[in-house]
This record gives sequence, C-alpha cells and structure tokens, in this order.
Amino acid sequence: MKLWRWRFALAVFIGLLGAAVYLSPQGTAIEEQFGLYWLFHLRGERTAPADVVVIAVDQASATHLELPLKPSLWSRALHARLIDRLVEAGARVVVFDLVFDRPGSDARHDKQFAAALKHAGNVVLVERLDFEETRFPGMAADGSYTHILREYTGKILPIIADAARAHAPFPLQKSSWVSYYWTFRPGGSDMPTLPSLLLQLSSAEVYEHFLTLLAGIDPALIRQLPASVNEADVENLVLDLRNLFMQKPVLAEKLLQKSAEGENLDTAQQRILRALIDLYGGSEVRYLNFYGPPRTIRTIPYHLLLDEGGGQPETAGELDLAGKTIFVGFSAETVSGQDKVRDDYQTVFSLPDGLTLSGVEIAATAFANLLEGESIHPAAPVNGALILLLLGTGVCLLCFVIPVRNTMVHTLGMALAGILSFCAYGSASVWLFGQWQLWIPLAIPLMVQLPVGVIGIVTLLYFEVDRERRRIEALFGGHRPEPVVRDMVRGAGPIHTEGQLVYGACLATDAEKYTALAETMDPRQLAALMHAYYECLFEPVERYQGKVSDVIGDAMLAIWAAGSADPLVRERACLACLDIISAIERFNHQGGYGRPPLPTRLGLHFGEMVLGNIGARQHYEYRAVGDIVNTANRIQGVNKHLGTRLLVSEEVVNGLNDLLLRPLGRFLLPGKSQPVNLFELVARQSGSNAAQRQLCAAYEQVLHVCQTGNRVDALHRFEMIHERFPEDGPTRFMLTYCREPRLFPVREAGELIISIQSK
Repeated sequence: MKLWRWRFALAVFIGLLGAAVYLSPQGTAIEEQFGLYWLFHLRGERTAPADVVVIAVDQASATHLELPLKPSLWSRALHARLIDRLVEAGARVVVFDLVFDRPGSDARHDKQFAAALKHAGNVVLVERLDFEETRFPGMAADGSYTHILREYTGKILPIIADAARAHAPFPLQKSSWVSYYWTFRPGGSDMPTLPSLLLQLSSAEVYEHFLTLLAGIDPALIRQLPASVNEADVENLVLDLRNLFMQKPVLAEKLLQKSAEGENLDTAQQRILRALIDLYGGSEVRYLNFYGPPRTIRTIPYHLLLDEGGGQPETAGELDLAGKTIFVGFSAETVSGQDKVRDDYQTVFSLPDGLTLSGVEIAATAFANLLEGESIHPAAPVNGALILLLLGTGVCLLCFVIPVRNTMVHTLGMALAGILSFCAYGSASVWLFGQWQLWIPLAIPLMVQLPVGVIGIVTLLYFEVDRERRRIEALFGGHRPEPVVRDMVRGAGPIHTEGQLVYGACLATDAEKYTALAETMDPRQLAALMHAYYECLFEPVERYQGKVSDVIGDAMLAIWAAGSADPLVRERACLACLDIISAIERFNHQGGYGRPPLPTRLGLHFGEMVLGNIGARQHYEYRAVGDIVNTANRIQGVNKHLGTRLLVSEEVVNGLNDLLLRPLGRFLLPGKSQPVNLFELVARQSGSNAAQRQLCAAYEQVLHVCQTGNRVDALHRFEMIHERFPEDGPTRFMLTYCREPRLFPVREAGELIISIQSK
C-alpha cells in the first residue's frame, strides 16, 4: 500500500506540474513559441480563401515602374490609378497598409489620390500606432524616474483621411513573435481595429438581415442603429454594436440560434452573418490561423494592375478581383528586399532563410480568419490545466500497471508506454487543431511532463527494485564494510572465508569506569547512555570515511582500509581521532542520565591486515584480522600508564605534517616482542595553542637527553617541565622512570626501550 501511495503521489505531481506550468506566464510563452509552431507545421499549409487578395509593393514592381523600393517615395498618383483599376475590377473593399501621414512631393497627386478615394467609397486606410515616453521624478532616494509609455494613433493627412471610407489601426504584439491580434483596441478604449471594420464593411449584404434578427429579439435594440452600412459612419457603427453586445452577453447566443432557423440566405451569406455575430460576441483577442509561409495568400505584384512602364495592364477577368477584399502594402519576395523596408514579423511560418510574413499579409490573414470563422481557439486556462492534470496523472498510473517481470524490461516498457501515450495525445491535439481549430496544450506535455515523468517513473522504479537491497544493506551495514555488503546483496556468491589483504589504520577505544558505572545504573538508563556515547564515536569515524568494525561493551574498533599505504587514509584516521576526543569532552560536560563522565582512551596503529569473514558453519562475522588489531589495543592501554588520551604509532604519523605530535619514545607493549615508537597526537598544527607547542618541544628535548643515558640531567629537566605543567601525564611517568629505573626494564643494545608489563 505504501508503494502505491508513492506511485500515486508521483502521478499527481506530474499532472500538477503540467497544470502549474501551463497557468504560469512562462507556460503561455512556451505554448505559443513551441506548441503552436509544432501544431501549424504538423497540420501543414492551408488554402487561403479566394475572397482575400494582396497587392504587393515589392522589388519586382519597383524595378518595373522604375521607382525606389521604399513605398513612401512612390507617387500617390499611382495609388489613385490603382484604386481606379480595383474599382473597375469590382473589388468589394480596398485596404491600404501604407503611411500617408505627410504631404507627398506633389500636392496635385495628393488631391488626385483623395479624389480616387472619394470616388471609390470603399477604401480603408491603416492608422499607424506611435508611442510617447514621459519621465516623471520618482519617489526613490536615488532620484530615479518613473517612465510612462503612452500609445496613440498617428495622424493621417487630413485631405486623405477625409476622403477614405474609414481608417483604423492594426496593433500587433510588441514581442518578436506574433501569434494573435485584437479585434478591438486593448487598454479599455474598445475602438475597433482594422479586421473588425473590414468585416463590418464586407457584411453590407447581410446587414439588413442582421437588423431583422436583432429586432426579433428586442425591437429597441435597432432604434439607434443605421438602416444601411453604406449610410453609416462605420467606426461608430462597429463601436455601438460592440457596446450593445457587451451590455447583453446572451445576445450573441440568441442571434446564432435565430440565424440557424433557416432564412433566405445562401451559404456564403450565412457564413458572413455568423462571423459578424462572433465578432461582437466573442473575445477581443484572436489567435491567427496562419495559412502558410509568405505569399500563401494570393499575391499580385503592384505593377500588373497599371500600364506604367510600357506594359499592358491585366484585364479584370484575368485578375478576378470582383467581390474580393484587396490589401495593398509592402510584401518582400526576398530577404534582401525585406531588409531594405522593415515591415516584417516573426511567425510560425518564418522561413529558414529569414523571410517572414509582412504586416499586410498578417492583416489579410486576420481578416480572412474573421471572414471564415476559423481563428484558433485556445483551451480555456482552467480546461487546459485540467487536461494536463488528467494527462500526467493518467499516463503515469497507466505505466505503473505494467507487470514486473524483469527490471530492465519493466523499465523500458514503462518508458515506452509513457512515450507512446504522449505521442497519441500529440496526434489527437494535431487532429483537433486541423479539424476544429482547437488548440490544446502540446509543448508542455512533450517538453515538461514527458521527460519529468520518464525520469520520475524510472527513478521510482529503481528505488522500488533497490528497496530490498537497501534494507539488507541497512541490516548488515553495521557489521560489514559497505562494499562487502553490496557485493553480497547483488549476488556475489556464497560466503568465503578467504580474506583480502589490505593496508589500513586500526583504532581501538576504551571508556574508563564503565564497569563500575554498569553495576550502579539501571539497564535502560545504561543503554540510553551508551547509545549517546557511541554516537559521539561513530559520527567522526563515518565522516572521515572509516568503518566501525566491532563494538563490545564500552570498546570500539574502527578501521580505515586502502589498497596501498595511502597517506590520506592515515590522515583521515588521525583527524577522526581528534574529533572523537573533542566530541567526548562535549559529551562529558553535558552530563545527563545521572552518571559521571566517561573519559575515553584511544590507540591508533597502521599496517597490513586481512579483511574477511571469520567463523564457521552458519555463523560468520566480518572482521579485521592481524597484528595491527592487537597492537592498536595495546597502544590504547598505554594511555593508562602515561595519563594520555590519544596515542598513535610512528607508522601512522610518518610523513604527516599538519599534526602536532609529542614523541614519547619506544615502548615494548604487553605480549609483544617488537617495540613500537609512540606519539601523543595533540591537535592539528593549525588548531594548536602556544602552551601545547611549548610542552611538546620541551618534552622532546628532555626525552632526547634521557635516551642518551644522562638520567640525572633528564630528571632535573623533567622536574622543570612538571613545575610548569603539573597535570601532564607523560612528564609524571618519566619522572617516576628517572627516579625508580628498576620499575621499568629498559635498555636493549644501547637503545632506550620502556617495557610496559601490564595492559
């Protein structure tokens, strides 16, 4: 049951992770930049509607007409001739995505252009948006400024603006990636943007029917509305209708119901009517349903409609512009042309060579989307988050129901199941996108949930498979070194009694007064005391990568093993011993448990030893075997005679420079035939104080005198050290030796060797 709780928790986490990322601002950016890109390219290009045409100001036309590429330098007389040609061809609405904010080079051409606009009566101009930054002194002490960015519509030359049928802006995202547009100006003004005006103008033939539907719901709704689009100020008409629908949120739904009842409208008119209702009743933010890369929408070079430059214009029949909405603007054919006139935007269909959609193509795309009612519909934030929650949770749980037969096969099977599930989801999302323009999250499942889910599932599976192994390691880890337990758990084979010969340091400890303490304390209190005591010993050993090999009563045996006489192993053992001394001092000062202190003696030796299983039949113990173990115990016992706490052999400290050591001489330990050169390990050099260093230096000098055989001089000098350091144990020991040499058999072949008779 606990296992499935972890599995369920992971599944819910993957689901919640996807939902949280999706609801964050970063999630929206990820889906727009990656999710939409994949969806559009997996869906592929679409055929653009024939009702929308772009007349391109491009390099080919500039060359043919012998004009510079920059549109602002073109004669407005040409634009007037273009309008006449488009009126002659029967264009429904003409849109100029060009700047007319200043007088042209010839005032007569401005008048000619204005006259053509007035005569056509169906030309809409795009207003440019400008920005003004204002700085106000801030309230901060550093004198910083507050910056306010104000957006306003650039003015069109009055003579031209008055002659046009309407004019409106077409604001786009200020980021480098364009994926949506607005039907009404953001920022609270609700003024219509270019696509909204164009749709209203294009719906003139169904406007009367639209009013009839409104009157059928409530006659009062049409009292303030004009009877015909041709007679109306189209900007005010669009704004009035928008306010009407905003005040009555259910109006759009009722109109759609009534429009479906079947009136005398053909399919095209029904489509325009539904688009008009959706415009006013829908969201002001619309995601662009791109048709493809640049020039996917039908594009005609500007010069083909004129007879300038010696060419003959195309006939209206050949161009087939009747009833079409015409967009006139700059549209580059090549990257070099695009670089000369910057009116391009990064979209999902930007080409690898750098050619992107121009502003006029995006405007045409937005209008075509409104006209067809095929804008992209993103899932509502709550719905998208719920989809990701269910997807992540469901796929994870599905992976966990695969039966476990083989660890590797299970791992691969679950990973494959997760990948296939997300791929199936991706295929479904592409189908919904292509068929219904429904955009559900795609990038976050594939980029966030899938990799995190695979990693999480495989990791959890690893811990599940490794669970029993770790339990066994925990059971045996206190008795055997980790590598040995690991080999045993992983099936290294039956227990062998052959050991491994290694170099190592062996530490033996013993607590004073433990026997008397055990006699007087309650067993439960004694157990609690020893648990706390051994915590002080074990922690430094483990921190310095040692291993507690054995614990008996109040004594501990720890080892540091290596394949060679590595100085680092010996250094770690020494540092662990110093930390144990400090920990025991703190432990003894803390008191508690109603007990006296437990001063501890330590002995450390280094050499060869055998690590292996010792025992027979069904009982084996993993131990260190060799003279090193006995010697470490004997060194620990010398502390009782010298009044010290931490003694080490020369084999341990040879070549270690960052330790403060006091040489104590050569000792013949109980039961041993070979003497051992002992040192007191006082402290780290960097952590020692002046008194410690002075004592060690003075003691070493006197010991040298004693070793040369001048016992009288040595006695005098030891007395001087004793006066300064009366509590020093080795000094008291050597004073006794110098005064009563018969108590300590010494010389062998002229060398001072002190024999310790008892443990």
